[in-house]
Amino acid sequence: MIIYLHGFRSAPASAKARLLAQRMAERGLEHRFWCEQLAFSPREAIAQVEAVLDDCPQDATLVGSSLGGYYATYLAEKYDLQAVLVNPAVVAHIALARYLGPQDNLYTGETFVFTQEHIAELTELDVPALTKPERFWLLVETGDELLDYRQAVARYAGAAQTVLEGGDHSFTRFGEFIEPIIAFAGLDGVPTPLSSGH
Repeated sequence: MIIYLHGFRSAPASAKARLLAQRMAERGLEHRFWCEQLAFSPREAIAQVEAVLDDCPQDATLVGSSLGGYYATYLAEKYDLQAVLVNPAVVAHIALARYLGPQDNLYTGETFVFTQEHIAELTELDVPALTKPERFWLLVETGDELLDYRQAVARYAGAAQTVLEGGDHSFTRFGEFIEPIIAFAGLDGVPTPLSSGH
Protein backbone atom coordinates (compact mmCIF):
# COMPACT_ATOMS: atom_id res chain seq x y z
CA MET A 1 0.00 0.00 0.00
CA ILE A 2 1.18 3.52 -0.76
CA ILE A 3 0.14 6.33 1.56
CA TYR A 4 0.73 9.77 0.05
CA LEU A 5 1.14 12.71 2.43
CA HIS A 6 0.82 16.13 0.85
CA GLY A 7 2.56 19.30 2.01
CA PHE A 8 1.62 22.44 3.90
CA ARG A 9 -1.32 24.26 2.26
CA SER A 10 -1.52 21.45 -0.30
CA ALA A 11 -4.12 18.77 -1.05
CA PRO A 12 -4.86 15.51 -2.87
CA ALA A 13 -5.55 17.73 -5.89
CA SER A 14 -1.85 18.58 -6.17
CA ALA A 15 -0.05 17.49 -9.34
CA LYS A 16 2.13 14.83 -7.67
CA ALA A 17 -0.75 13.24 -5.79
CA ARG A 18 -2.92 13.15 -8.91
CA LEU A 19 -0.15 11.66 -11.06
CA LEU A 20 0.52 8.90 -8.57
CA ALA A 21 -3.20 8.18 -8.04
CA GLN A 22 -3.76 8.02 -11.80
CA ARG A 23 -0.92 5.58 -12.36
CA MET A 24 -1.99 3.38 -9.46
CA ALA A 25 -5.50 3.25 -10.95
CA GLU A 26 -4.14 2.43 -14.41
CA ARG A 27 -2.33 -0.53 -12.90
CA GLY A 28 -5.41 -1.71 -11.01
CA LEU A 29 -3.86 -0.73 -7.70
CA GLU A 30 -6.27 2.04 -6.65
CA HIS A 31 -7.29 -0.04 -3.62
CA ARG A 32 -3.64 0.03 -2.50
CA PHE A 33 -3.42 3.84 -2.58
CA TRP A 34 -4.48 6.30 0.11
CA CYS A 35 -4.34 10.07 -0.15
CA GLU A 36 -6.79 12.31 1.69
CA GLN A 37 -6.87 15.90 2.85
CA LEU A 38 -4.75 16.13 5.98
CA ALA A 39 -5.85 18.28 8.89
CA PHE A 40 -3.90 21.51 9.24
CA SER A 41 -3.16 20.55 12.86
CA PRO A 42 -0.04 18.34 12.77
CA ARG A 43 -1.30 16.25 15.69
CA GLU A 44 -4.63 15.64 13.94
CA ALA A 45 -2.92 14.90 10.62
CA ILE A 46 -0.75 12.23 12.24
CA ALA A 47 -3.81 10.73 13.95
CA GLN A 48 -5.53 10.50 10.55
CA VAL A 49 -2.68 8.52 9.06
CA GLU A 50 -2.19 6.35 12.13
CA ALA A 51 -5.85 5.30 11.89
CA VAL A 52 -5.14 4.09 8.34
CA LEU A 53 -1.93 2.34 9.37
CA ASP A 54 -3.76 0.55 12.17
CA ASP A 55 -6.08 -0.98 9.56
CA CYS A 56 -3.67 -1.74 6.74
CA PRO A 57 -0.96 -4.37 6.26
CA GLN A 58 2.46 -3.64 7.65
CA ASP A 59 3.90 -3.38 4.14
CA ALA A 60 2.72 0.21 3.70
CA THR A 61 5.12 2.65 2.06
CA LEU A 62 4.84 6.35 2.85
CA VAL A 63 5.40 8.98 0.17
CA GLY A 64 5.68 12.46 1.64
CA SER A 65 6.16 15.81 -0.06
CA SER A 66 7.55 18.81 1.82
CA LEU A 67 5.76 18.84 5.22
CA GLY A 68 4.41 15.42 4.25
CA GLY A 69 8.03 14.24 4.15
CA TYR A 70 8.46 15.41 7.74
CA TYR A 71 5.35 13.47 8.73
CA ALA A 72 6.50 10.42 6.76
CA THR A 73 9.83 10.40 8.58
CA TYR A 74 8.12 10.37 11.97
CA LEU A 75 5.66 7.64 10.95
CA ALA A 76 8.31 5.49 9.24
CA GLU A 77 10.38 5.54 12.41
CA LYS A 78 7.40 4.79 14.66
CA TYR A 79 5.95 1.98 12.54
CA ASP A 80 9.16 0.63 10.95
CA LEU A 81 8.01 1.46 7.42
CA GLN A 82 9.64 2.53 4.17
CA ALA A 83 9.34 6.13 3.06
CA VAL A 84 9.98 8.16 -0.07
CA LEU A 85 10.69 11.80 0.75
CA VAL A 86 10.14 14.43 -1.94
CA ASN A 87 11.83 17.78 -1.23
CA PRO A 88 11.06 17.16 2.46
CA ALA A 89 10.84 19.79 5.16
CA VAL A 90 13.73 18.64 7.33
CA VAL A 91 13.07 21.00 10.24
CA ALA A 92 9.41 21.81 9.70
CA HIS A 93 8.97 23.22 13.18
CA ILE A 94 11.58 25.85 12.30
CA ALA A 95 10.92 26.33 8.58
CA LEU A 96 7.19 26.90 9.02
CA ALA A 97 7.52 29.45 11.83
CA ARG A 98 7.47 32.23 9.23
CA TYR A 99 3.94 31.18 8.22
CA LEU A 100 2.30 31.91 11.58
CA GLY A 101 -1.10 33.53 11.11
CA PRO A 102 -3.94 33.18 8.59
CA GLN A 103 -3.30 30.77 5.71
CA ASP A 104 -5.29 29.42 2.80
CA ASN A 105 -5.09 26.05 1.10
CA LEU A 106 -3.73 26.47 -2.42
CA TYR A 107 -6.14 23.89 -3.84
CA THR A 108 -9.29 23.84 -1.71
CA GLY A 109 -9.43 27.51 -0.77
CA GLU A 110 -10.01 26.53 2.86
CA THR A 111 -8.66 29.06 5.33
CA PHE A 112 -7.06 28.33 8.69
CA VAL A 113 -4.84 29.98 11.27
CA PHE A 114 -1.39 28.50 11.80
CA THR A 115 -0.43 28.98 15.45
CA GLN A 116 2.40 28.51 17.93
CA GLU A 117 0.53 25.47 19.18
CA HIS A 118 0.92 23.92 15.73
CA ILE A 119 4.66 24.66 15.85
CA ALA A 120 4.78 22.87 19.22
CA GLU A 121 2.96 19.89 17.70
CA LEU A 122 5.53 19.79 14.88
CA THR A 123 8.36 19.90 17.40
CA GLU A 124 6.93 16.79 19.08
CA LEU A 125 7.25 14.94 15.75
CA ASP A 126 10.92 15.72 15.24
CA VAL A 127 13.07 12.60 14.77
CA PRO A 128 16.54 13.23 16.27
CA ALA A 129 18.26 10.51 14.21
CA LEU A 130 17.26 7.82 11.74
CA THR A 131 17.51 4.33 13.19
CA LYS A 132 17.38 2.60 9.78
CA PRO A 133 18.38 4.99 6.98
CA GLU A 134 18.05 2.14 4.48
CA ARG A 135 14.25 2.40 4.79
CA PHE A 136 14.29 5.85 3.21
CA TRP A 137 14.62 7.18 -0.34
CA LEU A 138 15.27 10.89 -0.71
CA LEU A 139 14.26 12.77 -3.87
CA VAL A 140 15.39 16.39 -4.07
CA GLU A 141 15.92 19.05 -6.69
CA THR A 142 18.67 21.58 -6.08
CA GLY A 143 16.48 24.41 -7.38
CA ASP A 144 14.02 24.12 -4.47
CA GLU A 145 13.28 27.77 -3.72
CA LEU A 146 11.67 27.13 -0.30
CA LEU A 147 13.95 24.59 1.33
CA ASP A 148 17.72 24.05 1.19
CA TYR A 149 18.15 20.63 -0.40
CA ARG A 150 21.55 20.30 1.32
CA GLN A 151 19.80 20.02 4.68
CA ALA A 152 17.88 17.01 3.41
CA VAL A 153 21.00 15.41 1.93
CA ALA A 154 22.72 15.70 5.31
CA ARG A 155 19.65 14.69 7.30
CA TYR A 156 19.10 11.49 5.33
CA ALA A 157 22.73 10.41 5.14
CA GLY A 158 22.89 6.66 4.62
CA ALA A 159 19.59 6.58 2.77
CA ALA A 160 19.17 6.11 -0.97
CA GLN A 161 19.37 9.61 -2.46
CA THR A 162 18.44 11.05 -5.84
CA VAL A 163 19.67 14.63 -6.17
CA LEU A 164 18.69 16.36 -9.40
CA GLU A 165 20.03 19.69 -10.65
CA GLY A 166 17.53 22.51 -11.14
CA GLY A 167 13.81 22.09 -10.64
CA ASP A 168 11.88 23.71 -7.82
CA HIS A 169 9.99 22.93 -4.62
CA SER A 170 7.25 21.11 -6.53
CA PHE A 171 9.82 18.52 -7.70
CA THR A 172 9.27 19.03 -11.41
CA ARG A 173 10.41 15.54 -12.49
CA PHE A 174 8.10 13.56 -10.23
CA GLY A 175 6.46 11.88 -13.22
CA GLU A 176 9.74 10.13 -14.04
CA PHE A 177 9.78 8.48 -10.61
CA ILE A 178 6.25 7.12 -10.34
CA GLU A 179 7.13 3.65 -11.62
CA PRO A 180 10.28 3.43 -9.45
CA ILE A 181 8.23 4.51 -6.41
CA ILE A 182 5.65 1.80 -7.11
CA ALA A 183 8.49 -0.71 -7.41
CA PHE A 184 10.08 0.59 -4.18
CA ALA A 185 6.75 -0.06 -2.48
CA GLY A 186 6.83 -3.65 -3.71
CA LEU A 187 3.76 -3.20 -5.90
CA ASP A 188 5.29 -3.77 -9.33
CA GLY A 189 3.99 -7.31 -9.70
CA VAL A 190 7.18 -9.09 -8.69
CA PRO A 191 6.16 -12.11 -6.56
CA THR A 192 7.06 -11.80 -2.90
CA PRO A 193 8.45 -14.75 -0.93
CA LEU A 194 5.03 -15.17 0.70
CA SER A 195 3.13 -15.31 -2.59
CA SER A 196 5.60 -17.17 -4.83
CA GLY A 197 4.70 -20.59 -3.46
CA HIS A 198 8.25 -21.42 -2.39
